[in-house]
Amino acid sequence: MIDALFIAGTDTDVGKTVASKAILQAMAAREIKTIGFKPIAAGCEKTEHGFRNSDALHLMNVATCETSYADINPYALELPTSPHIAANYENTEIDFNVLSGKLSQHKQQADFVLVEGAGGWRVPVSDHDYLSSWVKQENLPVILVVGITLGCLNHAILTAESIRADGLNLAGWVANRINPGTVHYAELISKLENTLDAPKLGEIPYVPSAKRKELGRYINLEPLLRDSSD
Repeated sequence: MIDALFIAGTDTDVGKTVASKAILQAMAAREIKTIGFKPIAAGCEKTEHGFRNSDALHLMNVATCETSYADINPYALELPTSPHIAANYENTEIDFNVLSGKLSQHKQQADFVLVEGAGGWRVPVSDHDYLSSWVKQENLPVILVVGITLGCLNHAILTAESIRADGLNLAGWVANRINPGTVHYAELISKLENTLDAPKLGEIPYVPSAKRKELGRYINLEPLLRDSSD
């Protein structure tokens, strides 16, 4: 079985955390030990325990292995902007060695580590590097989350091309219906199925307060589990 994978979005606010939670819940239903890892998060809120990111907390709460927040989200940035801008303002250098060390630690503790990205595929984390550079360094398989709305075909196709151009395996994709009023939904899904050349792992319907719901039933894990026996 794949021991770790990276969740990429076609853009920000397309439902990476919703899809991540659904995948972790589907894994938990199979009694697979999981950890959700959010290496970098901007827009964190100050609490009595330090800065906290709501998406990282969702991953932490749905995973089956107990892990400290600092291990789940080593770079918790306050400003709600691009990670490289927030890091510059907060005098923080994002070190890929830290991310790799945490990932290695998680792999030793869990059967499966889900790594959720920030923003889209080419999100900058410094003036000279991208989070995708670290994903490439770790050779992580990628799952693409597509927020189904006007423009998603362009964003999804270009992102898939970029992931493959980086030499990485697009292990699958998840459709997330972020707008219940999206017209021609079925046609958009059909085009993505015929174009992305990767297994569709599921379609998550529009669900109010989706991050608080049980979503695992919308995910088909078989393409990921089959990968382990190839």
